[in-house]
Amino acid sequence: MDLVIVESPSKAKTICKYLGSGYKVLASGGHVRDLPADKLGVNVHRNFEPEYEVYPQKESTIKQLKKEIKNCEKIYLATDPDREGEAISWHLKDILGIEEDNVRIVFNEITKKAVNKAIENPRDIDINLVNSQQARRVLDRLVGYLISPVLSKKIQKGLSAGRVQSVALRMICDKEREIEAFKPEEYWNIFANISVDGNTIYKSQFNDINGKKTKIKNQEDAQVVENESKLGNWYVGNVKRATSFSKPNPPFTTSTLQQDAVNKLNFSASGVMKIAQQLYEGVNIKGEGLHALVTYIRTDSVRISDDAVAMAKNFIIANFGEEYYPKKANVYTTKGNAQDAHEAIRPVNLDYTPEFLKGKIENDQWKLYKLIYDRFLASQMVNAEYNTLAVNIISEYNNKKYGYMLKGKTLVFAGFTKVYDNKKDEDEDDITNSLPNFTENEKLILKELIKEQKFTKPPLRYTDSTIVKAMEENGIGRPSTYASIISVIYKRQYIEKEGKYMKPTELGFIVCDQLIKYFPNIMDTKFTAEMESNLDIVADGEVDWHKIINDFYPGFLKNLEKANDGQRVKIEPIMTDIKCPDCGKPMVIRDGKYGKFLGCSDYPNCKKIMPYSDKPDGEAGDTEEILCPDCGKPMVLKNSKYGKFYGCSGYPDCNKILKLNEVKRMKVALQNGENSNNESVAENTIFYNHQDFDNKDENTAQTAEKNVPQEDIICDRCGAKMVIKTGRYGEFYACPNYPECKNIIPIKKGKN
Repeated sequence: MDLVIVESPSKAKTICKYLGSGYKVLASGGHVRDLPADKLGVNVHRNFEPEYEVYPQKESTIKQLKKEIKNCEKIYLATDPDREGEAISWHLKDILGIEEDNVRIVFNEITKKAVNKAIENPRDIDINLVNSQQARRVLDRLVGYLISPVLSKKIQKGLSAGRVQSVALRMICDKEREIEAFKPEEYWNIFANISVDGNTIYKSQFNDINGKKTKIKNQEDAQVVENESKLGNWYVGNVKRATSFSKPNPPFTTSTLQQDAVNKLNFSASGVMKIAQQLYEGVNIKGEGLHALVTYIRTDSVRISDDAVAMAKNFIIANFGEEYYPKKANVYTTKGNAQDAHEAIRPVNLDYTPEFLKGKIENDQWKLYKLIYDRFLASQMVNAEYNTLAVNIISEYNNKKYGYMLKGKTLVFAGFTKVYDNKKDEDEDDITNSLPNFTENEKLILKELIKEQKFTKPPLRYTDSTIVKAMEENGIGRPSTYASIISVIYKRQYIEKEGKYMKPTELGFIVCDQLIKYFPNIMDTKFTAEMESNLDIVADGEVDWHKIINDFYPGFLKNLEKANDGQRVKIEPIMTDIKCPDCGKPMVIRDGKYGKFLGCSDYPNCKKIMPYSDKPDGEAGDTEEILCPDCGKPMVLKNSKYGKFYGCSGYPDCNKILKLNEVKRMKVALQNGENSNNESVAENTIFYNHQDFDNKDENTAQTAEKNVPQEDIICDRCGAKMVIKTGRYGEFYACPNYPECKNIIPIKKGKN
């Protein structure tokens, strides 16, 4: 029996079906060890050697893998085909004590052919790839672990920084300041609706005066153009007819997949990667079983294999006809700074069409798969062909010629657009079903002249899509990190969503400015991009990874000392017209670890705090007369790192908390008049705070009946009356003050 070790259980299941009974496939669950969480874990005095520790939660996994190794003949490490995957294999080999060489196998797609070919061609661990990943990990730890305490000390407790995330934050802050500094400029558009026969009307736009392209900047100039154009003689000037071609986009990279899925499917960047990972590792197809549907999804390459080219050719000719396949296969060039380690993202089997899979896999999986499938198929098809027309419409008055431009194009041959809709990728406003058959000097009739005032618009804020594109263009991060970078800066509350756009918070601006002040190189996009290039050089084996850290650390240490000596930044609270319930003084908006809150302006004399929300519907801070079951004071909505909850406004004297669904049920009960006594409703509802109540099945009513106080059973920890619950092993007494008190007492057999 041979053993194959992968990262995820779903990947293990998919591979297992291709290898047969002679193999056992187990999952490590991703990384098995890393730098310690409670200390730096990098020995800066011994050439920056990392001090790795096995994750405590992976001890049992390691134990099981060691046991399996004793009973197997060969071992294969089949983690993902990138630097991170190479590092995971290296860690596993070391921890498990695997002495054999040639244990590493890689494949870009999880198919029977690819997996068996990899088994036949094992290789050694690529230590250069491992060292590149080690250098990245050590750099990130040095920056994050050493800068974060400075931010907490100088600005606010609980803050943190990251080597790449901080640069992304700067890009977002710089964009916001560019928007704030923007000054709109006035301009005017003038449109002329013209006709030959007085019936069919065509819309043209003012373009030039006497052949010189002119921009109208004010109302006075617009009025002159309008008046004199109306008085002029209208006729056709130059007519240019041509044929144009639209080329298909290359197949997806990680970056372009995230951009397209965000724009077209309204997915988040992290959501895209989560679903893409499922498609790569394998999904359950109704009636078909488990199948991997796409190739490896972390790539910056647009290259595809010869097998994929042949597969696409056969499929296109068979399903669309030879006219839809180019005379020579389309080849796309990968950008110069790309690693180009893997193929582009594509389907592994074109026979699994989106039409075939409709309703057989989850809807979001289907949407993303269809996007990948269509884009790849289109990338191998011929160009779309259009007839184009550009007509210069003239209004001549007093030897002055006002030029208006009419443009249009009609589709001659659909080509790749038969498969992949590019309307969101390029401007299709000029596409029409037919073009006017104008001839030069032909007389025209002016039907209507319309002028409109416009102002230049500020640059748009970043979205999940455009920030990924900007990071890629600036060489910030790598395909596997884009989604996590965005997720981290949201989580740290350095940015927030306004519609679909990213907006820096006040805290984000302050953190960004302080990092720029004391760590200018870390916050420099060019420096960060150069560091990525250096890591690529390490991966190529051209330089020792320790040198990269040695070159970086001395200057970083000096900046760190300056930052520690710097002055503390005072965040001025924002005054509100809300009065403090305790002392009557104005409340102010402050920033805390878990977001904004209201605090008394008389702090520290008065320490009253309340939830804050800038939402007009008053979602946060809403009491709705829900009273605390313990003390009778209003319950208010609060935030924590685990999400929202309701807490007693009498805190810290009363620390009662309720889950959102508990309060929701209490409000419904009050609105329906089920109990006019608010306190009584709360008293009954408080017992429904275990998971069994949330399972709204046929046993809910029975479960609710058991959730009543037992007069003779008292919690020996907090003194509350225990309630009967049902778990997987039967009934038990549970404290109603869960989660503050988690006391439970088993119910012995034969007792009620």
